Amino acid sequence: MSSRIAFVTGASRGIGRACALSLASAGHKVVLAARDVQKLEAVKEEIQAAGGSASVVSLDLASEDSIKAAFAQAVQEAGPITILVNNAGITKDGLAMRMKRADWDAVLHTNLTGGFLCIQAVMQGMLKERWGRIINIASVVGESGNAGQANYVASKAGLIGLTKSLAIELGSRNVTVNAVTPGFIATDMTAVLSDEVKQKLLASIPLKRLGSAEDVAAAVKFLASEEAGYITGSVLKVNGGMYM
Repeated sequence: MSSRIAFVTGASRGIGRACALSLASAGHKVVLAARDVQKLEAVKEEIQAAGGSASVVSLDLASEDSIKAAFAQAVQEAGPITILVNNAGITKDGLAMRMKRADWDAVLHTNLTGGFLCIQAVMQGMLKERWGRIINIASVVGESGNAGQANYVASKAGLIGLTKSLAIELGSRNVTVNAVTPGFIATDMTAVLSDEVKQKLLASIPLKRLGSAEDVAAAVKFLASEEAGYITGSVLKVNGGMYM
């Protein structure tokens, strides 16, 4: 398998970290991006200890300047990026009736606009190379909806629509664009849920377990591979069957 340069946003923990480790294990050089550079350095050490190659850039998805600077630095240090994993995201949950405009804007701006700007930063390079893999990490709730998360759900549903449009735009140049929709994954974000909520969740999942970050990373690793070259515009559900 040929080695590529993969850029992973939100790589400091959870799903992003798992994706970075998985892509590094497949032989790709991984650029780790997030706000917490200290945590990224730890992931970089982990990758290098396993014989992989990684570098670190600071990235704040809420800032267009930060996005431009991060990708410029990544290309300068690592080379042309042909795999992008748009994973970073935030939540600011609350019922729509009481949702503050600032909380709506922050989530849409980071999760959807930020993801779009990351894609814009790599698109030209991928078209030039005539090879690319753009993988957007959306969410099961972007397909099913969820009370108390209108902003987050809208941002993730938006990512799915963006995925499909870009798949059509970029397909003729051998650039695939796909989305992965994780269900409930055991991460820092779900660790705060009460046992009662977890039990209720498990009852709605045919596989009767929460997913792991590695379950999602395996799907991402596949979509980034040569073998997935005829898959584009797809939404790959990694949700244990809770939404079909």
